[in-house]
Parts: sequence; structure tokens; C-alpha cells
Amino acid sequence: MSRDEYLLPAAMRELPAPWNDLTHRRSAALAELSPEGAAQALEVLRASLPRHRHSMHGWDEELRDAYDDRDDHTLDEADAWLTRLMPTTADVTRERVAEVLVKWSELGVPTVSSPPTRQQIDLTAAEWATSVRQALASDAFAHLGRGAFTGHEAEAAGLAAAYVRVGLAVESAVRLLMALGRPHGEDALLELVHDDEVGDFRQYVRSRLLVLRRPGHEARGRQPVRGEEPLLPAAVREIPYGWATGFQWPPTLPVTEENVAHARAVLLACEPTGPVPEPVPSPAWSGRGGEEPPPAWLETRQVMRELMPYASQVTRERMTEAMRECALLGIPGVPRDPAGEEGTRFVRRWVTWIGGWIAGEVFNWLGTYVGDGALLTPWATELAERYARCGVAADQAVSMLRQHHTTAGALAALGRIAADDTLPPLVRKEATL
Repeated sequence: MSRDEYLLPAAMRELPAPWNDLTHRRSAALAELSPEGAAQALEVLRASLPRHRHSMHGWDEELRDAYDDRDDHTLDEADAWLTRLMPTTADVTRERVAEVLVKWSELGVPTVSSPPTRQQIDLTAAEWATSVRQALASDAFAHLGRGAFTGHEAEAAGLAAAYVRVGLAVESAVRLLMALGRPHGEDALLELVHDDEVGDFRQYVRSRLLVLRRPGHEARGRQPVRGEEPLLPAAVREIPYGWATGFQWPPTLPVTEENVAHARAVLLACEPTGPVPEPVPSPAWSGRGGEEPPPAWLETRQVMRELMPYASQVTRERMTEAMRECALLGIPGVPRDPAGEEGTRFVRRWVTWIGGWIAGEVFNWLGTYVGDGALLTPWATELAERYARCGVAADQAVSMLRQHHTTAGALAALGRIAADDTLPPLVRKEATL
């Protein structure tokens, strides 16, 4: 048998039982292993780590897609042939993969011709070998994650980071890094978020790192403001509603002179002086059917929300801390120098956005009382139109006007917004009754 027929390296072919078992029996056997079996798990990880980046192209998913509309067990039978002919790592050869494809063609698998082509054999051989590596590595990471890493933290973290870089068993590797915590797991994650090799997995890695560092952020958020420079006006800092709920004003908040006066003071304090260079994004971002990746500012907002959970805590000092933390986390678009010009623009942008989100919640509250004609005074109508024209809380401002469209002031404002071709099409469309 020529060496080219083996699809796995010698180290994987020589793994001890039950690690070399590719059948369903491996899971049960691994569950009975003592947590002290870290040496074997580390050996599996060293043996299964490829020298270059791997990726799963989903040959089995293509197989399942081909059977979506069929009500039979052919797919399960097809999958079973892989381990039937290759029950251990030593059996994974190109020749046996070719035998599997012959069986698949006999079963009528639509993705395989009869006889199988060289291309079909090569593709399945590569994917099967990669899936074996991934399955064994995932099991090894899971075993270490049950506490078996004690005394091996540094090596376990290094191997987990290596798997993330090659794109194999990424979720299992990151879960182990989370379990390792500080310093080894966290240090490895901090390196990965700045590593170009991580590629498409970098945002996922960062999301887990954010979870790991959240207790520290929240501890800072519980600290009172003492001697810090506020960045929001006094009327805004008095809002008792937190960022965790989007600064939402309770719908049940009664209409009193005091509450309406506070609402007006907040809107006047956050009132834009002109169109903002970057329109305030909707706080409830949603991608189009999952096609768009989440924007980086959502990650920045998460950090800020934890460091300054209330408007009174939006200070220059905490904004600087947030900027440094986001840069440490490798969040795109965050300047590394808080004292530079980019840092100044960053602070200005975020103060505008935070003020815009708070103003938007005020408009939402004002729009709640549709039946109260006295509530929609000329100042509310005028401010809503101004906000919409300046690109700050435009959706909420227009929505409030629509909810009060039976009043002459609101109806006139909607008409002017809808007819103004200098405004974004979506804003004009929303203003059209």
C-alpha cells in the first residue's frame, strides 16, 4: 500500500483506544475516562493539528440537501458506510473512501456518479480526513474542558489557539480557552483577536472574549461617578432609566407636568444644531436575513453599556477607558490613541449617538399618548421635525408625528418631511401617510 493512500498522519493512526475509534462507541468510552487523562487528550490535539489552514466545505451538508425532500433512510445508510469501512484512524485511506463512494452510488446518492469520478473521490477523501481531525480535536478539547487541563494550562491554551488559527474545531477550542480563563485563556484570546490568520472567526472569538471580560466591565459600571467629567447635559444625566434597557421610558409613566417638562428638557438638551455627518444608527440593528455581518459599533456599544450603564456615567474618563478596552479587543474602527484627533472624533460621535438614542426613547414615550391632544404641543412637533431633518432619532421622531397625524401641526410636519428631496429616501417614505 503506497503512502499516498493514507489520509491521516502516522501520529493519528497510532493513537490509543478509544481516541482512535471513529464509531459511535468512542463517545461512550471517552465519557468514562478519568479527568486525569490530560496527557492523552493533548497527544490527540498535537497529532490532529494540520500544518496549514483547513476548512470544512460541507460535503455532508450537500448530501443532506440532496435528500431534503426524500422520506427514506438512505442518507443514514450512506453515512454509516464511512465508519463501517473505516472504523479506526488507521483505516482512513483513499482506497477505502473510493469503496464508500461505490456503495453510495449503489444506494443512489445523487451527488455521486457511477462509477465515482476521481474528483469525487479526492473531494470526499479530503473532507472525511478533515472531519476526522475536527471530531477528535473537539472531543479532546471537551475532555480538557472538564477540568483535565490542570497543570497543563499553558500547553492547552497554545494548542487551542493553534486550532483557531487553522480554522478547525474552533468553537470547541474557544470554549476551552473560556474555561481556562485568566491568564492563559484570556491572553490567548487577546492575541487571536489581533491575528489576521484567524480570518472569519475573529468576530466570534471577540464575542467570547467580551463575555470573559464582562465581570470587570460590570464592576467598573457599579462604581459611582466621583470627580469625572460628564459628557451629557444635566437634564439627560438625570434620566433614571438604564442603558441595559436602551434608556427606555416606561410606557406606563404617567403624563404629569413634571414628566413632560423633563421630556422637553432632554429633547432640547440633545437637539442637533444641524445635520450630523454620520446619522445616528438605529439602536435595534438587524441584518437583512442574516446576510450582513453585525457592524463593529455594536461591540463598542456593548463595552460602553457595561462601563457606563446610566447616562450620568457617560464621562470623559469612562469614554477613554472604553476606547482603550475596545482597541485592546481589536474592535475595528476604534482609535488606539484616545488623546489624538481620531479619539476626539470618536468621543464626539458616540456622545451624539447616545444622546440620539436617549432622545429617540423620549419621542417613543411621547408617541404613546396618542389620545392626549394636549400633549403634542407645538414644541414637540417642531423638535420632532428638526431631529428628523438632522438625522438624529429620525425614525422615532417621524413615528411620533405619524401617531399624532390627526393634529394639524404633526400633519404639516410630515408633509414637509415627505416632500423634502434632500432627506434620505427612507425618512421621506416613513413620513408619507
